[in-house]
Amino acid sequence: MSALLAGFAAVIGRFLETPWWTPAVVGVLAVAVSVPYALVRYRRWSYAIREDALYLDRGVITRVRTVVPLVRIQHVDSRRGPVERATGLASCVVYTAGSRGADVRIPGLTPEDADDLRETLKRLAIRAEGEDAV
Repeated sequence: MSALLAGFAAVIGRFLETPWWTPAVVGVLAVAVSVPYALVRYRRWSYAIREDALYLDRGVITRVRTVVPLVRIQHVDSRRGPVERATGLASCVVYTAGSRGADVRIPGLTPEDADDLRETLKRLAIRAEGEDAV
């Protein structure tokens, strides 16, 4: 993101004839803002599995609390994108029965924790479905 902003500043700088050091200043400022923001965002992420639902709490500027009833879980994936593979992390994605935001992602897990969470949620969702059956 910082490199993108610095590149954008370099392109704009060529048209507006700004000093050569402007992209470097923009890049440093972007890093100075984005690194603390990423750290705070990471610390503000939490989840809890209770007997009836998955509870998520996240957000830095806007706090978002999400409750996913176990009976609404359709399927669960563990995912490792290129950045996650490079950092040794994984995500767990919970797909729900619903129309708006029908999936919930839990990032920043180790691959083993993502697999364990996937299996736990799968088992609890199957159990909850049996209890809620008509």
